[in-house]
Amino acid sequence: MRVLVSWLRELVEVPVSIEELAEALTLRGFEVGAVEPQPPNEDGSLDAVLDLEITTNRPDCLSVIGIAREVSTLYKTDLRPPSIFPLPDTDSTPLLTVTVDDPHLCPRYVGAVASVSIGPSPPWIARRLEASDIRPVNNVVDITNYVMLETGHPMHAFDFDKLSKPEIRVCSGNIGGTIKTIDGVERRLQPEMLTIADPEQACAVAGIMGGADSEVTETTQTVMLEAAYFNPTNIRRTGKSLGLTTDASYRFERGADVAAPPTAMNRALELLITTKAGTPQGPIVDHFPSPPTPIVVRLRHNRIGYLLGQQIDETFIAPTLNRLGFKVRLEPDSDTTAWQVQVPSFRVDVKREEDLIEEIARHHGYDRLPTTFPALTRPPSLPAPWRARDGLLRRLLTGCGFSEAITYAFIERASAQSVSEDSENIVALQNPLSEKASVLRPSLIPGLLDSLIHNRRRERQDIRLFEIGSRFRRNDGESQALAIAMTGSATSKHWSSPDRKSDFFDIVGVVTRLCEGFGVQIALEQTRVGHLVPGQTASISLLATHENRTPIGEIGQLCPEFATRRGLTGSDPVFVAELDLRPLSVDKFDRLQANPVPRYPSMTRDLSVEVDNSLPAADVRGTILASAGSTLVEVKEIDLYQGEEIATGAVSLSYRLTFRAPDRTLTDAEVQSSIDAVLRALAEIHRAKQR
Repeated sequence: MRVLVSWLRELVEVPVSIEELAEALTLRGFEVGAVEPQPPNEDGSLDAVLDLEITTNRPDCLSVIGIAREVSTLYKTDLRPPSIFPLPDTDSTPLLTVTVDDPHLCPRYVGAVASVSIGPSPPWIARRLEASDIRPVNNVVDITNYVMLETGHPMHAFDFDKLSKPEIRVCSGNIGGTIKTIDGVERRLQPEMLTIADPEQACAVAGIMGGADSEVTETTQTVMLEAAYFNPTNIRRTGKSLGLTTDASYRFERGADVAAPPTAMNRALELLITTKAGTPQGPIVDHFPSPPTPIVVRLRHNRIGYLLGQQIDETFIAPTLNRLGFKVRLEPDSDTTAWQVQVPSFRVDVKREEDLIEEIARHHGYDRLPTTFPALTRPPSLPAPWRARDGLLRRLLTGCGFSEAITYAFIERASAQSVSEDSENIVALQNPLSEKASVLRPSLIPGLLDSLIHNRRRERQDIRLFEIGSRFRRNDGESQALAIAMTGSATSKHWSSPDRKSDFFDIVGVVTRLCEGFGVQIALEQTRVGHLVPGQTASISLLATHENRTPIGEIGQLCPEFATRRGLTGSDPVFVAELDLRPLSVDKFDRLQANPVPRYPSMTRDLSVEVDNSLPAADVRGTILASAGSTLVEVKEIDLYQGEEIATGAVSLSYRLTFRAPDRTLTDAEVQSSIDAVLRALAEIHRAKQR
């Protein structure tokens, strides 16, 4: 909302400078985004335009009078609303008839007819419109826009002679009907859209834009002026369906004043007379079958102090609310000080006692309220278990060199289909903001890849990212997941060692470290996933026992074609993993345990076996752990070899086994006995040969 200060000064005394006024309005909840200097007025006083940010719950301040009312309350000066000359009474028959099909969609409709002489507007009107970013058109159209800016209530002017009959009907749009609006666009009307029509055709989309066929032009001699109240929800839905937003719809969809149409109409007719642009013809038609009952709210003085944490003087309450347009009456027989407050019709945001207390707090000054902690009446609830889980994940991943990304839960359908095995499992939005945000993400990978691409385009080559968030699937609902992605060098570049690119085993190591932090082990099994490279893809399972596994996700190299389609440049492979966080137990992780330092030495043995190259190394490890006995404390893979002396289709795996007993020093015979048991188990289960 742009307000010209000289216009504001006509309606209320402003006893401070423009800069001080801007700061004061900001502190009262109307942020001044900019102060734009204007040429000085004729009397030499400074002038400027205040560019105000009006919150959606304050449509009454989308007007100069609304801001003047706030300034009047702020500085305790009198509000000077524009004087409206009483129009001459007439007993003549109205020149216009109005029919409203659905009073719920249009509770009030005011119309009037006037003969006009089309021409340019007076300079003072044109200047104020231009300062408010509205282009002057002609004197009649400019007066309707002027009244909208001044009072906050939109108006519209029809060429009366272009109506098929002097009859106005407020009705729903015809199925398949169209209207050419004044911006020259042919628009298709839907049954739920409210229109202003004559007996033959729609003349305007109610509350949004007029039709070209009834537009006021240079040849117009008689106009029909409209000031109405339309249902905010219907205006908002119609504007969204048509992809059309105007100054009028901006006000109507936030909630106009149902009492304002007669005032706006009288003001417009007065301006027609005083600017010699026209003369009213016949009486004003006011269709208002069901006036609403005013809202009355009880306001208690002790409740104000309770909510604000500071007692406000009783003498401040009633005058402040009265200046804001409320009607305040002190309750005579109440045990405590209380008021009955009638809410003005233009304050659509005030419904309860807390709303009134907010008004008191705004004008008392939020900056004057003391900073205190609220009194605790009960102990705070325990934090949700997932907070500790997510905190541990963040600590582990940042320790591995990863940075957290946060992406949108809405993605385009094509991306969702590329990471979903079943397109029927995708959850579509009923009312998407755009095609790029038409479905809920079934996976975190597309958004994380976009973040990786964003970093790559800013000359980052070595990238490690993770995200913790929700994913959505029809068969599984909403679930918490973790996604990680890495590309570029595996280690920081240093002159002492050659550079090495990240590979599949690096990201496996990260996932393994994560699960170790939760006190669980994982098992990998080769699988196929549509968006991952075959042969570089595995499923991840939590390993309770060798046979008892819980699948939690997939890991692998991202298909280069998939990454390229999303805009990734460069040749470095991208490795990703996605884990379902639900199976991670919240009762067993992140517990520090102290164990005594071992008193007895350990013994190590290196073991190399030749096995089929299709056998997963994890299976060999599992067999070793199951057969070595309780003195085996650690198993490490130390080498993989294929070449001379190794049979075709086979591979040599080398392991380092560490043995230790808690109560004695192991003998060579005991260790060798465990090694023999391991070799027998490997030979029986995997047909392994010792090298």
